[in-house]
Amino acid sequence: MSNKVKPRTLAGTLELLPNDQILFNEMVDKIRKAYESFGFLPLDTPIIELSEILLAKAGGETEKQIYRFDKGDNDLSLRFDLTVPFAKYVAKNQNELAFPFKRYQIGKVYRGERPQKCRFREFYQCDVDVIADQLDIIHDAEMVNVIYEVFKSLDLAKFTICINNRKVLNGLFEDLEISNQKVEVMRIIDKIDKIGEAAMREELAKLEIVESKIDKICEFILITGSTSEKIEKLKLIQIKNKTFNEGLTELEKIAKYVKQFEIPEENFRIDLKIARGLDYYTGTVYETFFDEYRNLGSVCSGGRYDNLTEYYTERNFQGVGISIGLTRLFSQLKEMELLKENAVSIAKVLVIPMDENCSGFALKIAKFLRQNNVNTETYSNFHKDMKAKLKYADKLNIPYVCIIGEEEMQQDVVMLKNMNEKTQEKVKLEEILQNIR
Repeated sequence: MSNKVKPRTLAGTLELLPNDQILFNEMVDKIRKAYESFGFLPLDTPIIELSEILLAKAGGETEKQIYRFDKGDNDLSLRFDLTVPFAKYVAKNQNELAFPFKRYQIGKVYRGERPQKCRFREFYQCDVDVIADQLDIIHDAEMVNVIYEVFKSLDLAKFTICINNRKVLNGLFEDLEISNQKVEVMRIIDKIDKIGEAAMREELAKLEIVESKIDKICEFILITGSTSEKIEKLKLIQIKNKTFNEGLTELEKIAKYVKQFEIPEENFRIDLKIARGLDYYTGTVYETFFDEYRNLGSVCSGGRYDNLTEYYTERNFQGVGISIGLTRLFSQLKEMELLKENAVSIAKVLVIPMDENCSGFALKIAKFLRQNNVNTETYSNFHKDMKAKLKYADKLNIPYVCIIGEEEMQQDVVMLKNMNEKTQEKVKLEEILQNIR
């Protein structure tokens, strides 16, 4: 009886074959490059944190989904997102940082959700945030610009960046005298695109909100028109509420700055249905959708949080940020065959010595190519025949092969084979780079 353990991967986690991992890494590189183009600084924080840190402001669904465990005398949790650890980092290092502090972080987070198709327990997030004592609303508008540049660089599909402001919603709830239920109401509103208006009404009714107030909520969040038209319609509502008017002013300013950033109108709109489910957002909220693939849900979300660090320091910071759930996005795009596959290998050249006697010269060639920024792999299984060696290069889609035998060594040349065009010729060392296109 065999005692071997069956190799399997935990549900809700992701392992990729090399070809897909290359595609994934290319997306990460493009996102990182876009973030850095705006001056955001790289940052990493521990995956494991003290539970009191991560749970300082968590509650409801957030707390239920955190992986929590004891190790020795420590009560520990796996980070749920990258924003709360970032707030802790700022509070801890505030005397060493220059403000406004702009950072990006790309790393894994963990949520104890029920695994589903393209929904994960362990996944990568790609975040950018800016934080300071006083943070002007132009930073909220800059996030729209960041999202735009990221998705333009990824070149995946037509997209729209949708924004709203929680102050506008909170002002509405205050006016309707349902502020004590605002968290639950916002979570229900945030699901309207998934469940529809009728189901949303049913869920609001379960909170014992009267029908007339539900009507006003629906009328409000379903306001239509261009960005400027929606702002004018919100002004005409004339809700005499300080919170509402602050949010409306912020929305109007963001719209002005977005125009100055020259974001095309088709890529940006105010959407009063956007509420965001997480507890810590206080102002602007963002969600981004692919126009032709709305079923994918939001591919980039975030918002303004004006009091996140209050649990870690007396100094109050304001922050705004966005996040891309890259693992989920990648899996969905792969499922829908929207990703263009490239090479299986990242090597551009495979150097093949005919036998062990040629290995020294082969290593010299490989070093020369790498010094000239050409990704190069050396095939060192000398017992394999040439057919097997070329099959290896072909299977990995390596476009060029340098074959080196005794004759090539004596003549100080290589046999350069173009795997795509099925041609080969002897070239001198200094000519290899000219022949690799």
